Amino acid sequence: MARAVKQIEDKLVNSIIGEGSEFKGEFTINGLLRIDGKFKGTIETEGKVLIGQTGEAITDIKANVVVVGGKVRGNIFATERVIMLSTGHVEGNIITPGLIMEDGVVFEGNCTINKRIE
Repeated sequence: MARAVKQIEDKLVNSIIGEGSEFKGEFTINGLLRIDGKFKGTIETEGKVLIGQTGEAITDIKANVVVVGGKVRGNIFATERVIMLSTGHVEGNIITPGLIMEDGVVFEGNCTINKRIE
């Protein structure tokens, strides 16, 4: 039962920076953040961060899961995994225990795959 609730919570978007919007600053959230506009600053969550295909972020991201379908300039620190979709572009370093990278990704930086800390 708890796992089913967790799966539902993981799909709920707590905050959206929509296409055509710009946000600058420090973003701390408990849940899922979706960026389809432009973001500049820092992001920290125990949930997920999703950079949509039209999203652009100049940021350091600290999250459990990060999904990149747009552009990220900065470092990504994920405690579970990073998923880079075919439209994703990352300029920066990635530190994570799990990495999924589709064909077509542009990645300029270093990646460290570390063991998951339980």
